[in-house]
Amino acid sequence: MPVTQPTDPADSAAALWDALLPARVRVVEVGPRDGLQNLEAFVPTETKVALVDGLVGLGFDRIEAVAFVHPLAVPQMRDAEDVMRAVRRHAVRFMALVPNRRGTERAVACGVDMLNFVISASESFNRANLNQSITESLAALAQSMPPAREAGIAMRMTLSTSFGCPYEGEVDPGRVVAIARRGVEIGCGEICLGDTTGMANPRQVYHLFRELAHVLPTGTERAVHLHNTRGSGAANLMAALQAGVTTFDASIGGLGGCPYAPGATGNVSTEDMVAMLHGMRIDTGVDLPRLIAAARAAEGMLGVHLPGQIIRARGM
Repeated sequence: MPVTQPTDPADSAAALWDALLPARVRVVEVGPRDGLQNLEAFVPTETKVALVDGLVGLGFDRIEAVAFVHPLAVPQMRDAEDVMRAVRRHAVRFMALVPNRRGTERAVACGVDMLNFVISASESFNRANLNQSITESLAALAQSMPPAREAGIAMRMTLSTSFGCPYEGEVDPGRVVAIARRGVEIGCGEICLGDTTGMANPRQVYHLFRELAHVLPTGTERAVHLHNTRGSGAANLMAALQAGVTTFDASIGGLGGCPYAPGATGNVSTEDMVAMLHGMRIDTGVDLPRLIAAARAAEGMLGVHLPGQIIRARGM
């Protein structure tokens, strides 16, 4: 009788790893909105348009170009209508952040392709960021759905501070799940969890997204918005991948931050994310060499030092 060799746990883990990874993911470029909103100096409209136009045609199917918010809250976005009138619309869907019905109506009038409604999972951060309670924000989401539905525009809900709050610290995962469920009940087909201050860790990311997979209706898209404040962005990306997430926000060059989150740095760099995914043989549809060139061009265009790593690598 042949001797059965014991199974090596490492081999089993490797097989499970490969089984959990998708063949293709969506990378959502958010640099023109989230990346610019934290810059103190106003970026001229023509520069914003040039930044967006440089990203169009690189293979992204979705770019978050602007936010329709009050100009006193985010002065950088005061020219949102002008930007949307001028950008090239070719083989890409433009997404816009909105916080209320007025923002939704402005976005719909500009012909955006998708709406991104932001609510915080932290009561303190929601009041700092939106000047209202979570309950009031959910009511605003419900008020925003009719004009979005009438225009046939899909609504995503992004839950900022899902993994930690700069004011409250730890955020109850049960609260995150409850708000996400309510968002889907109201009509959001995509739920994005935001690591606004980069406080997340991979174990936390994995378990929270697995919980969402169990409680949200089948067909609800799950997305993640990662920041790299503590250098854990790539690790958290891996955890989200293993939890079944296939939509990832990223910002060109790692540009960004949040005016209401003290110490928050930029999103995970788009070109760093795409390079890692391609190295793992996960398709993004994005042209990496041209994306790297666009990131280098953006650095000069905006006059800032971008924290992305691969734009500094030799031979890239």
